[in-house]
Amino acid sequence: MNRKPDTGGALAPRSWAAFVARTILGLIFFMAGFWKVFELGAVQHARGLFVEAYADTFLPAWSLWAAGVAIPFIELACGALMLAGWRRRIAALGLGGVLILVTFGHLLAEPLYVFSAHVIPRTLLLVIALLLFEDDHLSLDGRLARRTTPE
Repeated sequence: MNRKPDTGGALAPRSWAAFVARTILGLIFFMAGFWKVFELGAVQHARGLFVEAYADTFLPAWSLWAAGVAIPFIELACGALMLAGWRRRIAALGLGGVLILVTFGHLLAEPLYVFSAHVIPRTLLLVIALLLFEDDHLSLDGRLARRTTPE
């Protein structure tokens, strides 16, 4: 385990860093997904932010509808998984896919899109959470792994 022997079993700073990055990332995506699903509506999200916004591009309408309706649910589910620290790799894959898709869309609409306020912070949190997966002892995955492996 990632414990310091001289601190009476306290978690190492890397464990806390993993927890903070994962929790903030989870909150950002969970709350965005929650709003898009329960306040705005997934169909309205698709219509306004995908179908209408990218109607003049080479992308087929069916792909715009599919992505626009799916993304709110992916954000909601993967954000919740990250918050719980359960199935983090699956959640990270889903959130990474959303970030890649959003990056592609923004660049398609505006080739010099400024990413500093939206995509970059989320991507950095995702990368930090991925790099610190093994140190995230405060996650449900970490707890379950400790219960199944003898110490």
